[in-house]
Amino acid sequence: MNPDEVVRALLEIDPTHAVETERDMFLEFLSCLRRGELRAAEKRENAWISNTDVKKAILWGFRAGVLVNIQTPPFDRGYTDKDTLPVRIPTVEEGIRMVPGGSSIRDGSYVAPGVIVMPPSYINIGAYVDENTLVDSHVLIGSCAQVGKRVHLSAAVQIGGVLEPIGATPVVIEDDVMVGGNCGIYEGVVVRKRAVLGTGVILNASIPVYDLVNGTILRSAPGAPLEIPEGAVVVQGSRPARGSHAETWRVHLYTPVIVKYRDERTDAATALEESLR
Repeated sequence: MNPDEVVRALLEIDPTHAVETERDMFLEFLSCLRRGELRAAEKRENAWISNTDVKKAILWGFRAGVLVNIQTPPFDRGYTDKDTLPVRIPTVEEGIRMVPGGSSIRDGSYVAPGVIVMPPSYINIGAYVDENTLVDSHVLIGSCAQVGKRVHLSAAVQIGGVLEPIGATPVVIEDDVMVGGNCGIYEGVVVRKRAVLGTGVILNASIPVYDLVNGTILRSAPGAPLEIPEGAVVVQGSRPARGSHAETWRVHLYTPVIVKYRDERTDAATALEESLR
C-alpha cells in the first residue's frame, strides 16, 4: 500500500480492539512519517493546509497503545509510555547529528540529513524538521510542527504542537528563519521564509503584531493563522492597555513589533556557522 492507503486503512480500524497485524500497520504509518512520505501539514498555493487524516492516524496510535515500561538506549533507566509510540534512534546513514546529553526524538517524526540536535531537546511525533536545521539546547518541537531548511532554533525555543483540534494548522517555520533564544511560537502561527524573531518573542493567535515599516497590524482570523511576513525582523514591544485603571497605573501589554525587513546587515548577523556542521 502507498502511504495514503495506509492511513485510510488504519482509520477504518477500531484502535481499542486492534489485533497485532493492525497495530503493525500503525508502525508502517510511523515509517511513512519518518521518511517524510506523509506530513501533518502541506503547502498548497502558498497556504499551509492541515492534513487531518494524518493527525487522526497519530491519535489512533495513542488510543491503541498500552502503557508499558520500555528499556532502550539512550535511556539507561528506561521510561514509561504507550507501546505504539517508540523513541527514534538516528543512524549514521541518516546523516543526523544528535549530540549526547538527554535529547530524544519520537518515532513518526521526520528529521532530515544535516540536522543538528543539541542536548537536551525533544522532537515530538508528526513533526517535520528539514535539512541543515540547528535545534539548540532546551528546544521543544511539538507534535506536527513543520520546520524548514536551514532554520536556527536558538536555546530554549518552544514550538507548540497541534494534534487537536484536528483541523488546526500546526506551527510552521519556513526556510532560513532565525528564531532567537527563549522564543515561543504557538497556536498554528506561520513564520514565512527568512524572518528573524528576536530573543524572547512570543507569537500566538491571540497576540497582534505591529508592523512599523508598513503601518499595519497583523492578526489571525477565523480559520486562518497569524502569519509573519517573509524577511520580517520581529522584536519584543509593548502597547498601552485600555481603560481608566490602565491609564492610571500606566499598564502596558506585551506585543511583537516588526521593526525592519532583512537586509545585508541582518544576513551577516544571522548567518549559520558552517564549521558547526
